[in-house]
Amino acid sequence: MIIYVRANLECHHNLSLKMSAMLEQPGESDTESHAQDIHQCDFSAVTSFFSASIFFLPFQNIFVLTSLLPALTQTKGAAFLSCPRSSSNFPSTAPASASNPDAKEVDPEQHPAPRETSCRLPPVGQHLIPPINGHDGLATLFCRTRYTTTTDTIRDPRVLTVEKMAPTVQQMPPVPNREDIGATWKYLEAGIQRIMLDLERGIDMQIYMGVYTAVHNFCTSQKAVGLSVPQGSIGSGNHRGAHLLGEELYNKLIEYLKSHLEGLVQQSKTHTDEALLTFYIKEWNRYTVAAKYIHHLFRYLNRHWVKREMDEGKKNIYDVYTLHLVQWRRVLFEDVSGKVMEAVLKLVEKQRNGETIEYGQIKQVVDSFVSLGLDDSDPTKSTLDVYRFHFEKPFLEHTKTYYQNESKQFVAENSVVEYMKKAAARLQEEEERVKMYLHADIINPLRKTCNQALIADHSQLLRDEFQVLLDNDREEDMARMYNLLSRIPEGLDPLRQRFETHVRKAGLGAVQKVASDAEKLEPKVYVDALLEIHSQYSGLVTRAFEAEAEFTRSLDNACREFINRNEVCKSGSNKSPELLAKYTDVLLRKSSTGIEEGELENTLTQIMTVFKYIEDKDVFQKFYSRMLARRLVHSNSSSDDAETSMISKLKEACGFEYTNKLQRMFQDMQTSKDLNVSFKEHVAGLGITKNALDSQYSILGTGFWPLTAPNTSFTPPAEINEDCERFARFYKNRHEGRKLTWLWQLCKGELKAGYCKNSKTPYTFQVSVYQMAILLMFNDKDKHTYEDIAGVTLLSSEVLDQALAILLKAKVLIISPDGKPEAGKSFRLNYDFKSKKIRVNLNLGGAKEAKQEEVETNKTIEEDRKLLLQSAIVRIMKARKKMKHTQLVSETINQIRSRFVPKVSDIKKCIEILLDKEYLERLEDDELGYLA
Repeated sequence: MIIYVRANLECHHNLSLKMSAMLEQPGESDTESHAQDIHQCDFSAVTSFFSASIFFLPFQNIFVLTSLLPALTQTKGAAFLSCPRSSSNFPSTAPASASNPDAKEVDPEQHPAPRETSCRLPPVGQHLIPPINGHDGLATLFCRTRYTTTTDTIRDPRVLTVEKMAPTVQQMPPVPNREDIGATWKYLEAGIQRIMLDLERGIDMQIYMGVYTAVHNFCTSQKAVGLSVPQGSIGSGNHRGAHLLGEELYNKLIEYLKSHLEGLVQQSKTHTDEALLTFYIKEWNRYTVAAKYIHHLFRYLNRHWVKREMDEGKKNIYDVYTLHLVQWRRVLFEDVSGKVMEAVLKLVEKQRNGETIEYGQIKQVVDSFVSLGLDDSDPTKSTLDVYRFHFEKPFLEHTKTYYQNESKQFVAENSVVEYMKKAAARLQEEEERVKMYLHADIINPLRKTCNQALIADHSQLLRDEFQVLLDNDREEDMARMYNLLSRIPEGLDPLRQRFETHVRKAGLGAVQKVASDAEKLEPKVYVDALLEIHSQYSGLVTRAFEAEAEFTRSLDNACREFINRNEVCKSGSNKSPELLAKYTDVLLRKSSTGIEEGELENTLTQIMTVFKYIEDKDVFQKFYSRMLARRLVHSNSSSDDAETSMISKLKEACGFEYTNKLQRMFQDMQTSKDLNVSFKEHVAGLGITKNALDSQYSILGTGFWPLTAPNTSFTPPAEINEDCERFARFYKNRHEGRKLTWLWQLCKGELKAGYCKNSKTPYTFQVSVYQMAILLMFNDKDKHTYEDIAGVTLLSSEVLDQALAILLKAKVLIISPDGKPEAGKSFRLNYDFKSKKIRVNLNLGGAKEAKQEEVETNKTIEEDRKLLLQSAIVRIMKARKKMKHTQLVSETINQIRSRFVPKVSDIKKCIEILLDKEYLERLEDDELGYLA
């Protein structure tokens, strides 16, 4: 900042230049040396001629102004300090004064106020208080006077002549001689007393600058070193003096503060409760504001003696502002803090009881306690120790007692549900209380205290009510209980256990209702029962328990239990995955009902929900792959997109290896479509048109399709045999070295039945290739014996009996004599055959065939499991080389668990097999070794 003082006397021109240079560039290192030069000048000789011209800008070094005080205080004006700065303009006119009749009023157009001026001139009688922010604050220097100009003195319109002094507060005596230490302290004490007790009335520039100068004089007095230093020399002895008398001034300030605070202690004894709070807050605010002013006035002491002592590591030395806080804590706070806290706690209790309070008082008390937290090891740092000990600790103790008493009484008079509502409301009130007037540091301790008193002390009562809420589907109350018990350690563990038990019982009960006959149980009914329980309680977990991970795990455990070990599974441990696969097959097959694509996708997603809990996923894979093979071979899939979607879901759940064969099956079907197109072009090229069949052939990879060669011999009828042989030659020409195996049990076709008397339109029979061979024999004659049919077709009796039984049941053939198809029986066409449908499906698998396929599938599963276990054991041992027997069993279970849960006995059997095959060897101490 720039404060430019212009002297009218030519003899003091040198001083004016020195001050100008110093104030325009106020470096910290130059300030004192300039001040020494200024002190050497005698202002008293020129006071009657001195006029001050001041530019109003923020200043950094008030020490310079203090050095000028002997001159400024004797000029014809009085300066004031005020902050914050105002952007108001100078007055546009100024009246002439009696003491200067030649004065002219300033023309605002000819002499506008400078742009850099950022001040306002206070009206006469107004007292300006310098509210210095923090420790170092900024201020703006104001000149309080009447502003006049004369034609012979005003060369720059920004230069104003200080004409008349108009003091508005009681003036203090002049600053004592710098050598009179006693008088100087009395002067300082009076100034400090004025600031401490009468700050509301304002402090004029004379007092403010006088006190600052007195502080400087006290610290730099020549008596500080016991030396006689020539006048005009403030040399190197200055710092020694500051060191010696700085301590004396520091101690005198401490004595004053103690005396002042002891007086406040005595006054506080006349107040209680809210009156005491009001007194404490009023005095605290007055004291801390005064401390900031005094801190600024003692800046010289801070910068020199205090700083030097702190740099040297001296204990219990503080800057002046911090010293005020320390003394407040030691003298007044230690005496009245207990009573203040009692008053605070009474106010808080009133608010908790529903009364309206002025909580701003509590907030100011909290701020006061926080401000008093000083780090004894480092005065520049603050802590919350005072606040925590004197406020937080009693507040938490009072809170605990209050809520313990209230909760006991409320529980005794109300239901558990009503208590939960009350507790939740109280917890929310405390959260709001922190926001209103408490310190943020208390939030966690306060929560812990409230949780203990309101929840933990009554946790068993709440948990006992949980089962009642579960049984009655009281979701809102369960959600409230969850929110409460989640606030205490391990508060939810008993709830999770009870929830898991409840869901498991509900699932087992639902299955038992539909499982009166496990053998006849419809897959859809079974799966829907499982999904209903899961949907009900997964929704509860989401809505009442916020989808919390541990509750979700409890739900998963319960579902896994009742899905894999229920009434249906007693007839066979593989029943759940088998029924799930069959239900999936029903959904993905073509049906007359027809299901919307979107609905089908949602249902498949639900199936995957059950699949997630299936332990024997390899069983599902076996049944699913067999059923998929039939759907693909017989072109019976409802949608290729649905089939692909299901395989993608399985792949996501179990990985690529699980669905690899399923995807290859789809690839084979696409290859077969392309191959059939080529074959038709080949036949057309041969020019064969007579008796040509509209045939479709599927080439299925042996390693990917869960199909086996037929278990019976068979001679295809001549009508289809020629086309089959032609295709075989075509395929072998394209793929040398490959062997084709005909799967006659999967072949099917259509026959036109034109012999029926009661139908003008021939019926179309959809038959298996075995049935086709039997019916085509009746083109030669009307009647055939059992032996004739067996001799021509070469079918085994079991397969032949099954094929004839279906034809007899549909009344396509008539047996003679009546009974089951067997040797000695004869068969003829039924010319009176009737059907409501023109297309009659006779290719129906019997229950016996389905049962046999189920047995074969289960047998395959057991064999595959043995191989899977053996491969896992070899893989583990190859990596480890040596391993304890029990560790190997445990590791094998962990690796196989994703496919199925193996029995320990099965693992031990596989280990024995590998020992026999010399993949493993026995070592000492029950260890097994790997043989490369």
